[in-house]
Amino acid sequence: MGEHIATFESRASANDDLNSLAIFGGEPAFKQKLHVGRPNIVNRKALLNRINDLLDRRWLTNSGPFVQEFERKVADLLRVKHCIAMCNGTVALEISIRALGLTGEVIVPSFTFIATAHALQWQEITPVFCDVNPETHNLDPRQVEEMITPRTSGIIGVHVWSRPCAIEALTEIARRCNLKLMFDAAHAFGCSYKGRMIGSFGNAEVFSFHATKFFNTFEGGAVVTNDDELASKIRLMKNFGFAGYDNVIYVGTNGKMSEVSAAMGLTSLESLDELITINRRNYKQYEEELGGVPGISLVGYDEAEQCNYQYVILEIAKEVTGISRDQLVEILHAENVLARRYFYPGCHQMEPYRSYFPHAGLLLTETNALTQRVMSLPTGTTVGAEEINRIGQIIRFVVAHSSDIGSRLLACNAHAQDT
Repeated sequence: MGEHIATFESRASANDDLNSLAIFGGEPAFKQKLHVGRPNIVNRKALLNRINDLLDRRWLTNSGPFVQEFERKVADLLRVKHCIAMCNGTVALEISIRALGLTGEVIVPSFTFIATAHALQWQEITPVFCDVNPETHNLDPRQVEEMITPRTSGIIGVHVWSRPCAIEALTEIARRCNLKLMFDAAHAFGCSYKGRMIGSFGNAEVFSFHATKFFNTFEGGAVVTNDDELASKIRLMKNFGFAGYDNVIYVGTNGKMSEVSAAMGLTSLESLDELITINRRNYKQYEEELGGVPGISLVGYDEAEQCNYQYVILEIAKEVTGISRDQLVEILHAENVLARRYFYPGCHQMEPYRSYFPHAGLLLTETNALTQRVMSLPTGTTVGAEEINRIGQIIRFVVAHSSDIGSRLLACNAHAQDT
């Protein structure tokens, strides 16, 4: 399946080598597509036993036994007082934003998944996009302070790539300016900051358990908090405001997690350590395969902290590699390695924000640069040593022959436009 890949670095003729690339007519390195975020499927027997149990009980939703157990176990794992399971991470963000009473403007990074911004805009709150630290890819606290106005009601920090953002600095800014502070922790389940689990910071933190996350509940999310009053309000809001069988005391919506999602979550929790071990093993092999490749840097993790190693993120320095991030992604896609551009092109370049704030990019220098050089590679339980070795060989080969490959890509694109 991948014999031509193994010969890339040993052939004498560069021209022959280029023809081995799938983008130039060669056979793809992989017969099946390798996805970023392909779902991890854990212990099927345990999961099916739980599903049979809930079917026998006929309790499929409305805070059933599995949801209650899942909430308790997540709260225990993260060492927080309250976990409120939700149907997905976006609804969890929306309800948290409303429960915190955020209004007017809220400062967020543009370098994040679009749901972070949409959760605000959906409720007619203006997301004010702030630039990030180029080293951490997370909100730059110094620039957060500069963007605070009389209309600012809160800050949403995002723990990008499972790496905690500047929690202490943002906490101090929020305290001093009397702002609410919450965190989008969609990437950071099972991670820690200074020995304390992500989930216990700010007014609340929100997780996503979407199928593409390393820990999934098919579809789901959760809000975690140590604030008793806030937790009570969120529980009301995610169940139409019901406080009892027929007693509605607050405006609400339907954000409930189903029993089958909780069953998957409980089963996934039992394999959490195994999933993280696999992610770390994959990450370490990528580190070995790509170490020393000019212009290719692998985003690192703090080994002193707990980390889920959910993402394998590369930064491509075109001025060194001689080939752009987008060209490398195109080449990998032809080989059936479905690398992703994250978070391209930035929330501020998507609608409606592109129309609302056409000049936002002038204040987002680092964000704009990151969206042009960052990419994610496949990992998780469906990727192993052989696949990573081949991916590494492809990338090393492409960088080693970047001049010839770049010229040929330009010629191919020009020919395609002419025809």
